[in-house]
Amino acid sequence: MTDVLIEKRPDGVALITLNRPESLNAMGGRLIPMLGEYLAECESDRGVRSIAITGAGRAFCAGGDVKGMQARNEGGSGDGERPRDNFAAAFEVLVRDLRAAQDAVSLKLHTIGKPTVALVNGHAVGAGMSVALACDLRICSDRAKFGTAFRNVGLSGDFGGSYFLQRLVGAGVARELYFTGEILDATRALELGIANRVVPGERLMEEGLAFCAKLAQGPTATYARMKANLNLAESSTLKELLDQEAMLMRLSGMSSDSREAVRAFVEKREPRFIGE
Repeated sequence: MTDVLIEKRPDGVALITLNRPESLNAMGGRLIPMLGEYLAECESDRGVRSIAITGAGRAFCAGGDVKGMQARNEGGSGDGERPRDNFAAAFEVLVRDLRAAQDAVSLKLHTIGKPTVALVNGHAVGAGMSVALACDLRICSDRAKFGTAFRNVGLSGDFGGSYFLQRLVGAGVARELYFTGEILDATRALELGIANRVVPGERLMEEGLAFCAKLAQGPTATYARMKANLNLAESSTLKELLDQEAMLMRLSGMSSDSREAVRAFVEKREPRFIGE
């Protein structure tokens, strides 16, 4: 079974499905490397104009593969204590690999110049929640569940959840959710701003993909500039943001899509964007 599936649809939507349903799409096997590879492929494919991510079966993503963690913990050191230099070298590799995985998935989802939408069909917990939060938007089934869950296995968190969550819900609520590991249902996630929309579970894919298709019909290059402004605004001064907004606004005004939109407005018709 392939751990991640991709379908490039004729409407410009790339549907990426996490496909380890037997483990609730936990991040074992080749799931994270394949997800990173497909995101990079979507970034360079001009035919892909929006990206949807969902999970096969009952869950979006259950986060880290806890059984895999146990196997590594029990098999990693043998009977004797590892020499300090070997531990340091192994630790450096572990950190390097995790940083690369986070960059390929969470950083890419957040910065890629195309809209990214998580279609959350069930549980999104731990790093699975982080991946959903890294997307631009989250459309959720009424059966969706969110939880940081890291404290339940004595871990501090990864894949950017601590960055994204407090920007959505505020610092105090984010700390509470990390410290308690509370599981949120779809209604509470919507109230907090974690979910953008909640739809009946049986209509999630239909409505979610229709929403993504509508985005794909829009001015893709303009979306990329919007994301660049919004991302800079998270850490910049107002002056820095205004400088970038001025540059990107003028670039947008020179684009094919902007010129088409102006013509369409004058001609009283809907614009036909080509994503350039």
